[in-house]
Amino acid sequence: MREDAFELMLREAIGRGANAVVAVRYDATEIAPGVTEVLCYGTAVVVQAVPPVPPLR
Repeated sequence: MREDAFELMLREAIGRGANAVVAVRYDATEIAPGVTEVLCYGTAVVVQAVPPVPPLR
């Protein structure tokens, strides 16, 4: 169930133009005996490489 929630979150993030998700969290709630809702959420971001900064002398 966690894997399904994670995959759904990733698909949503990619669909919104993200190439990464940060601060990922899971939450699970028992709705009824034997029925559990699993949530996976995070912040969709676009990550870009930054050129290296030369060391200070």
